[in-house]
Amino acid sequence: MNRNLDLMLTALAPAIWGSSYLVTTQFLPDGYPVTVAFLRALPAGLLLLLVVRRLPSGWWWLRVAILGALNFSIFWALLFVAAYRLPGGVAATVGAIQPLVVVFLARGLLGSPIRGLSVLAALFGLGGVALLLLTPQAALDPLGVAAGLGGAVSMAAGTVLSRKWQPPVGLLTFTAWQLTAGGFILLPLAFLLEPALPPLTDRNVMGLAYLGLIGAAFTYALWFRGIARLEPAAVSALGFLSPTTAVVLGWLILGEALTPLQGAGILIVLASVWLSQQAGRLRVAFPIARCNPGNKPLEIET
Repeated sequence: MNRNLDLMLTALAPAIWGSSYLVTTQFLPDGYPVTVAFLRALPAGLLLLLVVRRLPSGWWWLRVAILGALNFSIFWALLFVAAYRLPGGVAATVGAIQPLVVVFLARGLLGSPIRGLSVLAALFGLGGVALLLLTPQAALDPLGVAAGLGGAVSMAAGTVLSRKWQPPVGLLTFTAWQLTAGGFILLPLAFLLEPALPPLTDRNVMGLAYLGLIGAAFTYALWFRGIARLEPAAVSALGFLSPTTAVVLGWLILGEALTPLQGAGILIVLASVWLSQQAGRLRVAFPIARCNPGNKPLEIET
């Protein structure tokens, strides 16, 4: 029961992230992706710091800087590059490789076994996202694809390292540290790469408040809680819920079309999320070759 509750709370994070597409397009000025990312991270991080009133110490300054960069600065910056250079469906599908990357990073950094069901679920989910978002007119741009892959690797590394470096503080403090670090890294990029924001309307402020307080502070606290309690592969697979939520909200609120192929994609994504949660409960042979120091046998499970 505790595991199911952990999964449900963690799944709320990517489900809410899926609404950020709707909020960004309907509530925020167009053409300021890095600035919006900075305004999403730093104010929320500073607000949480005022609540927890605790700063990192010792090596945690460096660790928080690394985690803030991986989970927020690098990930969001590359995500926006991919979004600008690729059709949305291609960008999201490229980014959906993240759960697969997590499986192998967790092996290298945490010593976790490579579970065949985790690999299968990641590939299954990737196919579901492709059905949801790809169109026959989708075009590939090499730089956009590289940015999408880089963003997926960045978030995957942040997920695994967040599990490896268990903080000596509570979840709100850990979230505050990372959001603040990520926001400060994004600050100079926003000033260097983009023009000044126009005067913000009440609608813009509402959108930024939602993305910062709900879409960042609240959801990342849930996300880091899940990382601390669940296997990294199980957590990262929940990320497939984000594009799924975005498509469903576009259909319900914006009146966008939902084709039978997209409906099949939603079912496949949900099946992949369920399958990923079974990986820790079942053991099925799944041969994967991998070189490792000392030619020690590789632990492979599903």
